[in-house]
Amino acid sequence: MKHFLLAIVVLCALCIAGFTAEQEDRFLKQAKEILREVPLIDGHNDLPWQIREKFKNHMQEVDLMDTTKLDPPFHTDIPRLKTGMVGGQFWSVYVPVERKGADAVHDVLEQIDIVYLFVEKYPKDFEMAYTAADIQRIHKKGKVASLIGIEGGHCINNSLGVLRQLFRSGARYMTLTHWSGTDWADAATADPKHNGLTPFGELVIKEMNRLGMLVDLSHVSAQTMNKVLDIARSPVIFSHSSARAISGHPRNVPDDILKRLPSNGGVVMVNYALLFVSEEHRKWNSTEEAEKARLKDLFIGNPEEIKLQTENWQKANPKPQVTLQQLADHIDHIRKTAGIDHVGLGADLDGITETPVGLKDVSAYPALMAELLRRGYTKEEVKKVAGLNVLRVMKKTEQNAAILQQEVAPQDRKIEEVDTVSMPDSRK
Repeated sequence: MKHFLLAIVVLCALCIAGFTAEQEDRFLKQAKEILREVPLIDGHNDLPWQIREKFKNHMQEVDLMDTTKLDPPFHTDIPRLKTGMVGGQFWSVYVPVERKGADAVHDVLEQIDIVYLFVEKYPKDFEMAYTAADIQRIHKKGKVASLIGIEGGHCINNSLGVLRQLFRSGARYMTLTHWSGTDWADAATADPKHNGLTPFGELVIKEMNRLGMLVDLSHVSAQTMNKVLDIARSPVIFSHSSARAISGHPRNVPDDILKRLPSNGGVVMVNYALLFVSEEHRKWNSTEEAEKARLKDLFIGNPEEIKLQTENWQKANPKPQVTLQQLADHIDHIRKTAGIDHVGLGADLDGITETPVGLKDVSAYPALMAELLRRGYTKEEVKKVAGLNVLRVMKKTEQNAAILQQEVAPQDRKIEEVDTVSMPDSRK
């Protein structure tokens, strides 16, 4: 009897919301049909870093058929990628900003290697992709098209030659900065030093356009975003960022930049990180960090008391819940501000510790697509969000590169030759 009453309550709640359980199932079914037709492409997954941290890059020790039993579990494994109907994944080859110079180059090459190793280990499930056409071909085969994205421009060690070699090694985007800036570009989360980009930074953008490497503006300052949009010959991406109008974190994209995207053709790929999704959570997190610092200072040398007082504060100030619906609000905002052609997905899974309710791991993409359908998005609009927007950006970038390679020679100037002299017109 209790179960019957509970079912009635749930059904009534759905009806009040305007949708029956049967209609909700229809949206999910539609979402899955869409993802069979077009590849769902996620812009940022940190599985390679998790393999480095957990297994020291010993790929023979890694079982990607089940990572749920690890402590903590990964967000990603092959069965859940299949449940999530992932068609294309940019695997992040992240290197911490503390790694400098040749060490950063060394580490990014090792991270690229680990992507090739797990693709080779599971050839029935993964295949390397380098172009938009590759993604479409591999998706039709039922595999995950695997692409490489460099996270952090410090990995090129201020060398355009290294940049070219990383492209030849398979990297198809580079995030210009990470949490701190490079010698040629400013980050969103560090004090500005370069008014956005130095002249050498402009050469980096031009060489990426010439190569056909996507310029990723996640992590950069708003001034850097504007400087890049001023000079870019190809569409940009934000591989894992959301809308700053909804959550004010500096990692998110402000409206004035969103309004510039239509003329550039770029795409913002929304991030699942709770701080980026919910302003309420962002403020709560800031307050919690301040309280931890206060308690640490108040109870110096007494970790047990710090722990107790922290737990008491957390009980009195519960963490705000962040949901799939709030993430969909970011997609709505970008659609409204920039247009439906300029939004995609870049969850940052395995690079974040917590995810919104309803988006627990790589298996949940169909649920997010169903939410968009429930909100009135057409099938064609959902296809664009899922992957068609990214494919368009990639195709345009490839086409532009083919033209630029006929018109422009590879750049060979060193940073010390460019940034220590006044250039008459650094955009030529």
